[in-house]
Amino acid sequence: MKKIIFVLAIGVAFVSCKNDKKTTEKEVDVTVEDTSKDMAYASFGMEINDADALSSDRMMELYKTMKPGDTLNSKMTAKIVEVCSKKGCWMTLDMDGENEVMVKFKDYGFFMPLNAEGDVVVNGKAYVSETSVDELRHYAEDAGKTKEEIEAITEPKRTYSFEADGVLLKQ
Repeated sequence: MKKIIFVLAIGVAFVSCKNDKKTTEKEVDVTVEDTSKDMAYASFGMEINDADALSSDRMMELYKTMKPGDTLNSKMTAKIVEVCSKKGCWMTLDMDGENEVMVKFKDYGFFMPLNAEGDVVVNGKAYVSETSVDELRHYAEDAGKTKEEIEAITEPKRTYSFEADGVLLKQ
């Protein structure tokens, strides 16, 4: 009898520890210029094209209207800032000279060349996350920052991210 109760308690503990995050998807009606020309691209992931891709400036405007937890199916063009130097499993894109977007690839299904640079078209889901002041201060403390640097953190940090299912790298 004790074994059955123990097994049931373990089962209840596993089920109750589930951590679901709710997200909302937003549909936005956007008119886009078709700037596709006869350009050569290297394709990674799902097969996509460059038609109807938003400019990085226009996409940044949409990012700024999003709240943490929102997602937006989109396609955009931007310039590569950096690619993961170990496997090519992520990249950062310049959006407007001030903001960058961290791009990861859906289910680690594909990677970018380590030396990738230039313009890309990415297709997938854009989303925003926010790191609280307490968490940022904790990270700063762990990094060995001074008390003054830690106390200077007074605002949460918004992170713009993108999960790409397909990428075109301009050649």
